[in-house]
Formats: sequence, structure tokens, C-alpha cells
Amino acid sequence: MADLLINRNDGVVEVTFNRPERRNAFTTAMYGEMRELWQSLRDDHSARVVVLRGAGGKAFAAGNEISDFLAKDDAVEYETWIREMLDGLLTLPQVTVAAIDGVCVGGGLAVATNCDLRVATASSRFGYPIARTLGNALSSPVLYRCAAVFGESLTREMLLASRLVSADRAYGAGALLACVADAEELDAEVASLVEGIAQASPVTLRVTKQQLLARARLTEHEPPEEEALLREVYGGPDFAEGVRAFLAKEKPAFRG
Repeated sequence: MADLLINRNDGVVEVTFNRPERRNAFTTAMYGEMRELWQSLRDDHSARVVVLRGAGGKAFAAGNEISDFLAKDDAVEYETWIREMLDGLLTLPQVTVAAIDGVCVGGGLAVATNCDLRVATASSRFGYPIARTLGNALSSPVLYRCAAVFGESLTREMLLASRLVSADRAYGAGALLACVADAEELDAEVASLVEGIAQASPVTLRVTKQQLLARARLTEHEPPEEEALLREVYGGPDFAEGVRAFLAKEKPAFRG
């Protein structure tokens, strides 16, 4: 089976992250397929909604496949390439929906926050526990998008306290459209949402997305010193120790 399943049916494009044995962690190949898909959808007027979900019932997506970072000559360049994929998702003309059942962290949360709408099961959890796991840092646009969706307080908790946020708290903060009991109710909620979107004016939806994107661009742009900051992080000892410990399944000993 492919790691990324794409199903098109009656105006709905459903994308399933299909690595349940790895909690659907994203590989370079999966990111590449998503980039290609977003590009193909830009002028696809038959597609009205894009639904993203994770297979297996335990995770939407649990970040990136860390071993892929070791295969890259330039981790910052790889991070930039991933961010371009996220921007492609954010700027799609279709309405995008993240259907979340389980853990949604790291790269998975970045994908979810770049969707228009999010629905989740009550057992789902959200966060960026990178300060305790990898010792890396988010790019500014990814950080700002999280703050725009979850609010600054929960974003600070995710990153500075390395805590995962429960689905009910995410719903209370307005990050989720709905928080439902289980996977069956999640499917029903997504189906109802898709049905409503299909009946809406494509012009209204498209213009509204463009207006919201213009607003986001005013506050979520990358600062000029961003690349130097990220190179300091990815070239430093903490990230090297974080990757080593993660792959060895040990607790990292960060030194700063």
C-alpha cells in the first residue's frame, strides 16, 4: 500500500496518511506527493473540498520521519522545502478539512493548522514537544500559523512547556470546528461538513479564502534573520543530540 492514499469522488479529494506503524510520520516522498497534489488542484474546478486524515486510529500524523533529516545535506533547506509544501496547502482554492483522530504533533500539526477547518475526536492531542525531543525550532510562518489557530497562550504551552493540548481545550480555544466522541462520529461530522460546503457558492468560498490569506500574510511573514537563526539551531549540538537520542530511543541530554 502507498504511504499517501488519494481518493477523488464527486468533488471531494480525500488524502490519507497511510503509515500507521509509524503513526503516519511524514517522509520526504510523502511531502513530495503532497506538493504535487496541491499543484494539480490549483486549476481543478471540479474539486470543491480536500479532506486530510491519518490511517490507523492512533494518529493524524506524528511529525516527520527523523531519519530523513540525516539523509539531507542541509536540514534548513529541507525545512524550507517542507514549508513551501505547507504554503501550497494554505493557498489552495478548495476548502481544506483536517479530520483528526489521535496524535497530531510536529509536522502533523503544521499540516492541520494550514487547513481551513479542523475536526477531531475527543482523545486527540496536539502539540510541538520539540524542546524535549529534538532540540530544533519551528520556522516563523509555521509558529505564527499555530498561534493564529490555537492562540498565543496554547502555542506557548505547546512549545515552551512541551505539553500536548487536549481536544476539548483546542475546541474551547476555537482551533477545532467540532470535538466528537469517536471515529464514527468524526466520519459523520466530516460528511455533514463536506455536504454543506458542496452546496455553498464557490465564489464566496474562494474570495473569503483570498481575503483571509491576505490578512495572514500581513502578520505571518518570515523575519529577515530567520535563516541564520535556523542554521544555528540545526547546526548546533542540541539538534544533533536530539536526533541521536530519538533514533536510539533514549532520553536526550541537551546542553544548549
